[in-house]
Amino acid sequence: MPITDAHLGRAYPATDPYLVSREKIAEFADALGDANPAYRGATPIAPPTFAAVLAARAWDGLFGDPDLDMKLSQTIHGDQSFSWTRPLRAGDEVTATLRIDKIRARGASAFITVAVALTTTGGEAICEATSTLLHTWPKEEA
Repeated sequence: MPITDAHLGRAYPATDPYLVSREKIAEFADALGDANPAYRGATPIAPPTFAAVLAARAWDGLFGDPDLDMKLSQTIHGDQSFSWTRPLRAGDEVTATLRIDKIRARGASAFITVAVALTTTGGEAICEATSTLLHTWPKEEA
């Protein structure tokens, strides 16, 4: 299997900056069916799960790592949690940096816990999004 404990702690470069806009916040809130007025107006904050949109952008490093040979089509997103410093706000320019925090490999499968730090381009920490992924490889690769 391509992933081992040797990959524990591996970090990937930050994503390109993403500008959080009032329009994207409103679209996301609409998709959730959430009419909370905090997500509207001149100075909205984003729904907490908006962070998943930004965190998922950092997964490109993980799935693009040739040492791991992971494919999104062979992955189940099993768990998600967020640890907040402050809400995401319209106007925030945010990067996401992923690191591998835990690996539990068994046969042709592995549970992989990743943490994605969301930070403004000015260096302010906003959130850490933690996900547990279940990935399977074809048996001949295990």
